[in-house]
Amino acid sequence: EIWNKFSSLTKQMHDKREVLFEAQRGKETENLEKKKEIIAQIQTLAQEKVNAHALWQGQVEKVEALRSEFFNAGKVPADVNEETWSAFKDAVRDFNVLKNSFYKDIKKDQQDNLNKKNALLAKAIALQESEDFSATTPVMKQIQEEWKTIGHVPRKYSDKIWKDFKDACNHYFEKLKAQKNEVNEEEVEAFDKKKEYLEALRTFELTGDHKTDLDAIKAHIETWKGFGKVPQTRRHIEGKFNKVLDVLFEKLSLSKKDTDMMRFSNRMEQLSGSDDSRKLENEKIFIMRKIDEVQNEIFQLENNIQFFTNTKNAKKENSIVLEVRKNIAKHKEGLETWKEKLKQLREIKE
Repeated sequence: EIWNKFSSLTKQMHDKREVLFEAQRGKETENLEKKKEIIAQIQTLAQEKVNAHALWQGQVEKVEALRSEFFNAGKVPADVNEETWSAFKDAVRDFNVLKNSFYKDIKKDQQDNLNKKNALLAKAIALQESEDFSATTPVMKQIQEEWKTIGHVPRKYSDKIWKDFKDACNHYFEKLKAQKNEVNEEEVEAFDKKKEYLEALRTFELTGDHKTDLDAIKAHIETWKGFGKVPQTRRHIEGKFNKVLDVLFEKLSLSKKDTDMMRFSNRMEQLSGSDDSRKLENEKIFIMRKIDEVQNEIFQLENNIQFFTNTKNAKKENSIVLEVRKNIAKHKEGLETWKEKLKQLREIKE
C-alpha cells in the first residue's frame, strides 16, 4: 500500500513536470516563429534599394526596431538556437552591405562634384580681375548658376572650395558695383559720422551690469545703422566696427550661442542694407549646406554607435559610446543654431 501511494505521487510529479516542459516548449516554439518573422522582415529590407539619405535613415530605424524585437522575443528551442542566431546575423549583415554600398556610391558622386566645382572655381578666379564688365558679367552669373546645380562635395573640402569660389565671385562683383556706383555726399557724410563714432566707441567701458551693458551695445548698433551707407571704397569701416563689437561681446557673460546669434544678426542687418542681394543669397546657400552637413554628421555618428551596441551580449555602454553620444548632442545643439540663423535670414529677405 505504501508503494502504491509512492508510485501515485511520483506519477503526479512527473505529469506536472511534463505539463510544465510542454508549456515551455510551446512558448519557445512561439518565440521561434516571432524571430523567423523578424528575420524575414530584415531580409526584405536588405533587398530594398533606396537612393536618398533621408530614406536610408528610415530604413535604419526600422532595422533597429526589429533588432530590439528580436532580442526581446525570448528563448527558442535549443536545437535551433544557433541556426536562428546565424540567420539573424546574416540578415543584418546583408542590410549593412546594401547600406554601405549606397554611401560608397555617394562618396564617388561627391568626388565627381568636387571635380566639377574645381573647374568652375578655376573659371571664376581667371575672370575675377576682368574689367570687360559687359562680356564677363553674364559669364560669372552663369558660373554661379551652374554651381548651384552641383551637389555635395567631400566634407573636408567643402568649406574651403566654397570660400574660394565665393571670394572670387565677390571680388569681381564688388569691382562691378564700385564701377557703377557714384560716391555721393550723403554716403561721405555717413562715413565721417561713423569714423568719429567709432573712435568714441573704442573708449566705451562696460558697467558690469549685464542688462545695462547689453542694452547699451544694442543701442550703439542701432545708432551705427542710423548713420546709413558709406561709399563702396570705404566700407572697411564696417569691419572695424564689428571688431569693436566682438571685443565687447567677449566681455559680456553671454552664452556662446547668444553671442554667436547677436554677431550674426548684426552682420545680416549690414548685408540687408547693401544693394547687393547676392550676399544674402550666398549666406543662405552656405547655411543650408551647413545644416545638411551637420544632419549627415549626426546620422553617421548615430550609425557608428551600432558597431558598439549591436552585440548579443551588450549590457552597458562603454566610454567610447558615451563620448559619441556627447558628440551627437553637441552636433544637435549646433544644428539648432544653424536652423535659427536660417529662419532669421529668411525673415530678413521677406
